[in-house]
Formats: sequence, structure tokens, C-alpha cells
Amino acid sequence: MKRAETGILISGGGIAGLTAAAAFGSAGFEVICVDPAPPPQSEAASDADLRSTAFLQPSVSVLEEAGIWSRLAPHAAALQVMRIVDAGAKDPAARVIRDFDAAEISDQPFAWNLPNWLLRREIAARLAELPNVTFRPGTGTRALLTRDKEALVTLSDGSQVAARLLIAADGRHSPMREALNIPVKTIRYGQKAVVFSVTHTLPHDNISTEVHRSGGPFTMVPLPDRGGLPASSVVWMETGPEAARLAALPEAEFEAAMNARSCGILGEMRLATRRLVWPIISQVAARLSGQRSVLMAEAAHVVPPIGAQGLNMSLKDLRALLDLVRSGADRAGGDPGAQSILDAYHRARHGDITLRVGGIDMLNRASMAGAPALRSLRGGLLEMLYAMTPIRQGLMRAGLGVS
Repeated sequence: MKRAETGILISGGGIAGLTAAAAFGSAGFEVICVDPAPPPQSEAASDADLRSTAFLQPSVSVLEEAGIWSRLAPHAAALQVMRIVDAGAKDPAARVIRDFDAAEISDQPFAWNLPNWLLRREIAARLAELPNVTFRPGTGTRALLTRDKEALVTLSDGSQVAARLLIAADGRHSPMREALNIPVKTIRYGQKAVVFSVTHTLPHDNISTEVHRSGGPFTMVPLPDRGGLPASSVVWMETGPEAARLAALPEAEFEAAMNARSCGILGEMRLATRRLVWPIISQVAARLSGQRSVLMAEAAHVVPPIGAQGLNMSLKDLRALLDLVRSGADRAGGDPGAQSILDAYHRARHGDITLRVGGIDMLNRASMAGAPALRSLRGGLLEMLYAMTPIRQGLMRAGLGVS
């Protein structure tokens, strides 16, 4: 059986896994990254992920160190304002609109937004520049055996890789997490998200807008102009049956529904891509480390798409792990998988992850509220929090993950 050896093996070539490969490769480590699905090369590809990711301020420094940001910046749309809209039940008009402006706490935007398919393409291109990184798209992980000095991983093509450190970044159904026998706590909401991109008649003015009514938020996130028209990525969260109904509507009927749900914030919107449907859950792994192994990104935690937290939590994982490996490997004879490093990673991240998943869970439940009394309570709470300047600014800093 063919066997390779490496310092770090990354299971998972999504955005988080590819970024981890670029970050550790740029730091001088020998890396192999594997994923069953090759990155799509265009939005039109049948397997293209049409969601978008907003990189919050602290995440950009990780991307810069990994040599990625210079590739991404020309394709990014800045998010200067986070707008929260509370809409009525029968009358879909906006009742309460409150803007959280990054200028109150920083001279930089909150975040920069890019399409997921493009992110995978550009980060994979960065890996091709690194001689110490091997990316093997079309190959997944199948089995794992850990021992004192290595993690021995069997791949889907029958070959094996012996790594001093295995990083499982292989999604919410992580095969490597299952092989490590690490349990997860999962919360199911009966929700799904309809994901698509639109053009619209009014400029977005670098404002990301969440419209809360019932079933979950309707979120419009700025993208660069498309064909000379303003464009946004939309995540429309609803109950599972309603999301399925919406996704199956004829295009004209769907456009009418999405324009009503948007409260006209961006003027008339037109579909620019096909629609995809994603299940919404919260999930936390009981532990982030095992023998010669760590979990990161959705292998470690999953949250509903609220407040741009998901991938940014993943990059916080990466930042913590990279710093610990770089500092700890010197003391451990150059060993990136020393147990002291992996235990420190669990301590550094698990508490913060648990708190953030719990907070987003509460926000999601509030956004789902359909009863009039609960909607009124939600609108009143928004008004109260916004009116108190220290609390408003504290919430913005907490959302960014900075003090």
C-alpha cells in the first residue's frame, strides 16, 4: 500500500481547510490537504456553493499571513453597516430599522464579503504556489489509526498518509471526528435556508441587512456589482416545509415572494443565480483534540448563519492552533502534534465556542418568533439595546470578536 509522510494532514478542502493549508504552509510546515470535491472554477458549475462569506476584521490578518488576502481583496464587497429590520406580520413593511455602523468603533468596515465558490478557487490557487503544500482534490479520508508518534490516515484511493498532526476540517458530518469517537451535541430547529444571489435597483451602500419577521431572518449581504447592477447574496431562513415550497416556486412567483419579504429595502430584486437549500442546525463537539488530532471549523462547531459568525469562528480556531503550534513545536522538538499543544488548543477554543453557539442559538430562536407578543418583545429589545450607546458598541465589538 502506497504511504506518504507529512508534518500536517488536513482532512477537508472547504474554505477553512484550504485556508489552514495555506496558513501552515506559509509558516513553513509540510502539509497535505485532501478533499473529495475539487474546487469549482465558476459560479455556473453544478457543485458551486452559492453562499457567501463575510470575513470580519480579525480574520483578515489570518488571510494576510497565509498569502491569501491579496487574491481575495479585488473580489470583496465591504460591509460598513449591519442593519437590523423588524417587520410586521400581516403588513410586511419595516416597523423598526436600526443601523450598527462600524465607524463607531473602528476606521475599518466590519467585514468583507465574497462568494464561497470563488474563495475555494482562489485559495486553492494559493496552495499551488507553496512547494511544501500538496493539495489532493478528489480524494477523501476513509479510516484513521492514531498512535504515540503519528496519525495514520487511509484515503479513499487506498493510499495512506502518516502525519504528526491531523487537522479535521471535514464538515459537520466529519468522518475523522467519528473515527476519533468524539461526540457532538446537535440542536435542530426545523429550519432550512434558501440561498441565492440577486441584482437590485437600489445600491446596497455597503450595508448588510437582516429582516426579521418569522421563521428566521432574511439576510441581504453586499456583493460587487454584477453586470453593472448592484448585487447581494441572500440567505432566507424559514421552516423546512416553507423553505422547500419557496425553492420550488416558478421564478416569477419566487421573485414576487422575495421582494415582499425584503420590505423593499433594496428596491426591486431579480434572481441572478439558481436557488440552493441548506439545513440549519447548531452543533458543538464535546472535545476539540484527540491523540495526534484536532477538530476545527464545522467538524468542531456549526451555527445558524447569523452575524457572520460561522467561518470567522473557524478562523479563530486556525489562529489559536497556528500560534500554539508555532510556539509549542519549538519546545516539543519541532513536533506540531505534541499532546501538550493539542490540549492547550482545546482549552483555548472550547469555552468561547460554547458561549458563541449558545448566543447565536438564542438569536435564532428570537428571529423565528411568530406570535405577536414575541415579535413585539423582539422589536422592543432591539430598540432598547440600540438606544444605549455603550451596550450598542459593546455588541458590535463582541460580534467582531474584539475587546
